[in-house]
Amino acid sequence: MVRRRGFLNAASLGLACVCSGRAWAQEPEQRQALKPVPPALPTAPLKADERINRGLSEVRDRHKLPGMIGAVLRGETLAAIGAVGARKLGSDEPMLITDRVHLGSDTKAMTATLLGMLVEEEKLSWSSTILDVFPERAQRLHSEFQKVTLLRLLTHRAGLAANGPYWDLKGQTTTDKRLDLLGRMMKDAPQSRPGSTFLYSNVGYMIAGLMAEQVGGASWEELMRERLFVPLGMTSAGFGPPGTPGKLDQPWGHDQKGAPRQGDNPPALGPAGTVHCSIPDWARFAALHLRRGRGKARLLKASTFRVLHTPPDGGDYACGWIVLDRAWAGGKALTHSGSNTMWYCTAWLAPARDFAVLVATNQGGESAAKACNEACESLIRRAAASS
Repeated sequence: MVRRRGFLNAASLGLACVCSGRAWAQEPEQRQALKPVPPALPTAPLKADERINRGLSEVRDRHKLPGMIGAVLRGETLAAIGAVGARKLGSDEPMLITDRVHLGSDTKAMTATLLGMLVEEEKLSWSSTILDVFPERAQRLHSEFQKVTLLRLLTHRAGLAANGPYWDLKGQTTTDKRLDLLGRMMKDAPQSRPGSTFLYSNVGYMIAGLMAEQVGGASWEELMRERLFVPLGMTSAGFGPPGTPGKLDQPWGHDQKGAPRQGDNPPALGPAGTVHCSIPDWARFAALHLRRGRGKARLLKASTFRVLHTPPDGGDYACGWIVLDRAWAGGKALTHSGSNTMWYCTAWLAPARDFAVLVATNQGGESAAKACNEACESLIRRAAASS
């Protein structure tokens, strides 16, 4: 990653949903329970920007990646987008600007946004505890975990481990498996006193998603579709690896050695990082947070955005966003990266200057992380210079 002081310098972009390289078989019985989403249709014709393509090509070639997509967002307008490379190494299928990419831990900001909606509806509060939401189950949990709040889960200050036994969870549905995870991960004492220490935890986001399910009366997947994807017009959004198993109708992921893989972490991990969508649809979500309650698709009050974008004292991680001071952003910048070891993506938002950049590549690993950071830096310089 780029380390130069004063520009990105975001070592914390390594906070991604990297849990396992093992692929799951897409569990069709769980997917069929969800209403199908039609292919994405942009509101206006999209055309690749050749200047962005040239910049992405340089980065892609330097790091020997399969493909790459990058975009610049201004307010609620996708100002420019480009795509280079291939959907799969060894194939002639090009990466397209409308292709779907796996977001990994950039899902976390989406989960936090959903929970913000439930807080505004008074189905939850930021101070709702595990005991409040799961009164019967909480009796079997460690006393310190019983008092863990929703906000501490979303800011990684609940004292939970980074990952859990995802492949061995019991239950028929993703909700059942998240309930099993709750019992297993909160049975014993926390790794640190809740509220005292930042410990990045995919488990915490899974449990936060489970809280949404408990009060929302539906699975996290259904709530995400109905409350977030549909209102924002994110018609390409779904869960797990993009595309049809065994086909090349969407890009495939690649491990850090460049081997093509069409897999993901287990579906139960969803709230921490299994969303996929096109870059234009990801931009719809980014615009929601970029404008912080202004514009057409508000969905949340300005006061809720302030909670979502404000880290606890002494930290830089808010609710699904890392918040950093950057001169080019005119103040606070919001950023996050995501990876399931087969994809890598990075977002940078500059609310004070009303622009954002989004980059994704269909390969995981350190080289992919560096490439996304370099591509973001290039796009930010371009956006900042013209704003």
